[in-house]
Amino acid sequence: MKTTLKIDGMSCEHCVRHVTEALTGIGGVTSASVNLKKKNAVVEHGEGVTLETMKAAITEAGYEVVA
Repeated sequence: MKTTLKIDGMSCEHCVRHVTEALTGIGGVTSASVNLKKKNAVVEHGEGVTLETMKAAITEAGYEVVA
């Protein structure tokens, strides 16, 4: 499955790395492509990974999922 998340609060490549690590640390996530310019993340994952799990990981990393 593929999910796109809009993320607020990223301002540099360090932020991108931090969000990427938060998402790829979730069991069942196979890849996460975070784009600073678009302020989003495209996450490829298994069916067992919920939107709430991804949001929680991003929030815990210090960023906000919007819309």
